[in-house]
Amino acid sequence: MTDTPADDLKPLFRSDVTVELIKHTASDADVLFAARVSTAGEQSLEELQKDPERSKGLINYLMRDRHGSPFEHNSMTFFVSAPIFVFREFMRHRVGWSYNEESGRYRELEPVFYVPGEDRKLVQQGRPGKYEFVQGTPEQHKTVTAAMEESYRQSYAAYQEMLAAGVAREVARATLPVGLFSSMYATCNARSLMHFLGLRTQHELAKVPSFPQREIEMVAERMEAEWAKLMPLTHAAYNANGRVAP
Repeated sequence: MTDTPADDLKPLFRSDVTVELIKHTASDADVLFAARVSTAGEQSLEELQKDPERSKGLINYLMRDRHGSPFEHNSMTFFVSAPIFVFREFMRHRVGWSYNEESGRYRELEPVFYVPGEDRKLVQQGRPGKYEFVQGTPEQHKTVTAAMEESYRQSYAAYQEMLAAGVAREVARATLPVGLFSSMYATCNARSLMHFLGLRTQHELAKVPSFPQREIEMVAERMEAEWAKLMPLTHAAYNANGRVAP
């Protein structure tokens, strides 16, 4: 959290995101029983009682040769709170993902808004397809913070004014910006998460470079940290094979 405390009507400004693992059925053993059914049939169920460490070579083989379906027999559900513009990028990922997001039609939206932190690079250099972001000056950070906060205050005041006049929430919400925080549940499997991470993180081990917007990368990094604890052998194989989804 950054900046000001908030009461019911006063905006709160944040530079972070929230990612919580709510529930899961995900382990390295899930990959092994799914893979071994092709050769062992019902005996593949024995993998549930064995230490997955003994079969990490099989997991690496599946990842290396891109036999992807065994990585789908698991599930992770995350609670995510982030700016709306992050969700608009997030929901481009449709295969293997399920979403339910907070609705501005059915509830009054809270005044929580995104303002970049001091470590957020502000300046884009180069041309599309070949550009980089660099740190802004202190003056640029002050300009961004002041402009965003003032815009947020005005838009939320207009929202409240319309609600007080009896305007429907689904109409009044049109005045609110994409920097407003929303919340959602996102459910995926390891294969779909690996594809997401390949596009939404920058990593030195990645064979295929990616250039995500920093705010969605913040979400991706937190998801990856939770997944790595659940499926450490799968995560290690993902990194060892260039972070390419199988």
